Amino acid sequence: MLRQILTAFALCIASVLSVAPSAHAQAPAAQADDKRVMVMLRIGPDHFRAGSDYGGSYGSAVAQRMRMRIAARIAREHKLTIITNWPMQLIGVDCIIMSVPDGRSTETVAAELSQLPDVQWSQPLNTFEMQGGVATPKRSAYNDRLYPAQPSSVRWHLASLHRFATGRGVSIAIVDSRIDTTHPDLAGQSITVQDFVPGNRMLPERHGTGVAGIIAARPNNAMGIAGVAPAARIYGLRACWELTAGGRTMCDTLSLARALTVALERRVDVVNLSLTGPSDRLISTLIGLAMARGITVVAAVDAANPDASFPASVAGVIRVGDERLSARHGNVYIAPSLDIPTTAPEGKWSLVNGSSYATAHVSGLAALLKQLSGARRGHMSSLSAFGPLGAIDACAAIARLSALDPQACRSSH
Repeated sequence: MLRQILTAFALCIASVLSVAPSAHAQAPAAQADDKRVMVMLRIGPDHFRAGSDYGGSYGSAVAQRMRMRIAARIAREHKLTIITNWPMQLIGVDCIIMSVPDGRSTETVAAELSQLPDVQWSQPLNTFEMQGGVATPKRSAYNDRLYPAQPSSVRWHLASLHRFATGRGVSIAIVDSRIDTTHPDLAGQSITVQDFVPGNRMLPERHGTGVAGIIAARPNNAMGIAGVAPAARIYGLRACWELTAGGRTMCDTLSLARALTVALERRVDVVNLSLTGPSDRLISTLIGLAMARGITVVAAVDAANPDASFPASVAGVIRVGDERLSARHGNVYIAPSLDIPTTAPEGKWSLVNGSSYATAHVSGLAALLKQLSGARRGHMSSLSAFGPLGAIDACAAIARLSALDPQACRSSH
């Protein structure tokens, strides 16, 4: 009988993996050979509603025209082309995007422009990449068919944690690619989506949908998986796009900055950044502002370069690594990241790997801890709430803020 059960379960997994989610091309905001710099001009305290389009209405028309004349002069004198602009009242700059049409490097041009009296600073328009990939081909407290296969059900004893917290009353911003909000495991959950990538693409994408499933999938619905924080309110802020070639998911400085600005405006509790890229002053500034406001920021670590991963390297950010780092790198939190069943576009499920998905687990756990912190959530010491660096003991973390017996939790199924 046991053999028949195991065989049936193996067939279930095989059927899930037999149809891979389709990949759709998306034109990125900036192609690899389209070199762009961001020129930050100082602006006054004009009122601005974040979330409007790149050239949206803002502030005094006279002040706007003056800034654009300054930008035009800078572009002319430095042989650049103005592409668009986007004001960031939160940090007092008007971001002008300019292209570099010749052989000069963006680093050289940005350094040159940063010396100008009207420029707060200039930097390259950087690109970022999500830290996840699709994997190749486990009695349960929940009836979700893939729950026994979830590492969080075994190592984190998720159903036991949910007796004390489910993320209710906590908001999480998932800065990622587009989430499939119609997926059977996500439909009906509290998910709001907003798009910051140029173009009109409306198709759901694999990476954002997978991250959202780990965090917020509906438990006990007799299908799929159970999310770590299924009662949390999710803001799916699309700042990244899926590439056809290699299935990679990319973002750039401007799209990330726009998404982070809206996360700040909405006063979310947790920001999930399952991505890495080069050090970026604008993104660092916005992340610093978020943490100053009591927002927990969780970011992925690149296994190939864990010490220099950005934005995980920003002081105060929760750094999360792949399980394969645990034996050789003690400066990060480790969460489930290998052969993780999660949601995929078109109502499917698939297995995924990578620190992107470890980060999603920790963002979900952060929401549980924030719920238990109650009125103190904005002052919760995130770096200590999870316990010592290394593999996270989720039972111990929840027990610090609740009546959960960690020993009983660890012996549960």
